[in-house]
Amino acid sequence: MASISKFIAIIPAAGVGKRMQANCPKQYLCINNQTILTHTVTKLLTHPLISQVVIVLGANDEYFAQSPLAHHPDIIRVTGGTERVNSVLNGLKAVNAEQYPWVLVHDAARPCVSHQDIDNLIAQCLANNHGGILATPVRDTMKRGVFVKDAKSNVSKSINLIDNTVEREQLWHALTPQLYKTNELRFAIEQALANGVAITDEASAIEQANLPSLLVSASSENIKITHPNDLALAEFYLAKQAEQLNKSTAPK
Repeated sequence: MASISKFIAIIPAAGVGKRMQANCPKQYLCINNQTILTHTVTKLLTHPLISQVVIVLGANDEYFAQSPLAHHPDIIRVTGGTERVNSVLNGLKAVNAEQYPWVLVHDAARPCVSHQDIDNLIAQCLANNHGGILATPVRDTMKRGVFVKDAKSNVSKSINLIDNTVEREQLWHALTPQLYKTNELRFAIEQALANGVAITDEASAIEQANLPSLLVSASSENIKITHPNDLALAEFYLAKQAEQLNKSTAPK
């Protein structure tokens, strides 16, 4: 995979995950007695090319100190910002770009990413000498909705109706990790923030800077845990991946 032998990953983990309806931030919910964050960090640090992880935490995070990750020698802790993009920028400021010219950014709530997909992302980005993201093509029919007043209701409310069907060809679900040159990503984010541009992920900052970005097809198992039902699905995928790993490493 070219001449670069080590990478660093940033995990923005300063959010609270309100949609999980839990009594703690979702990254601290447990699957098989380990937090989601621990599963995610372990998946990254066990990859042979990832040597360090920067975890960006909320200023008032009271859970990380109790985690086994707190004293890990390959983990750097950074305080997050008001939005995800600010947290990623704070993480980038903690990265030595000479030591790590490329940086991965990965969601804390994506513990099911595979090493194979990370391998593919790194290989394709290095081969093309520019960054990219893991993604999955849209398979379902896509509809654009529109809110309208419900004339039949006695209570003033709006309902969501179909406005039109969106052509799904060349539509992709953006996943993480997203891999970019460290200095380019930092410049793109700083430029976007200075211009008041809304940034939803690293790729959107790169787009605003008019830099190229690859779409690298990945497994649909790389889900983001957002709703309570996602926990069971993530547990299933993690168990499946562990079984596959055990089979591949078992003596023959």
